[in-house]
Amino acid sequence: MRYLKQKELDIASRYLFLTMAIAVIRQDRKHFEQGLFKIKEPYMELLSKMELEAREERKKLRTQMNHRKLQVVESGRNDSFTSFLFLAHGYEEKRNYFNPAIRKKVENILFELIQNSQQSSQPEKQETVALGNCLSGPQE
Repeated sequence: MRYLKQKELDIASRYLFLTMAIAVIRQDRKHFEQGLFKIKEPYMELLSKMELEAREERKKLRTQMNHRKLQVVESGRNDSFTSFLFLAHGYEEKRNYFNPAIRKKVENILFELIQNSQQSSQPEKQETVALGNCLSGPQE
């Protein structure tokens, strides 16, 4: 039987997969730090922006979950599936997720974070280009 309302499920699921995305970002940052990349800074900056944005969204979701008295707990895993227990209103709802589906959901969140991070840095780029044009003087 289903005890969670759709909105509650959406909030808790987003929180769950966003938490996984943050773990992936942190792991990727370690790989970039330790990797043999010639220029690491652009990648590290992008990952930092993505993590910051994800953590801010997760904080808001956590507040909503606390307000609605929602919890999500991993209850088991095997080669194909991971189970999560969604707790709300004194009830427990167990949901099984196919591991490749989890991976796809996290991947989609990472793509969202990349897009949002690039959009938020657009004004900075325009200011930098404008500043560069001012410094180089008039073009003849």
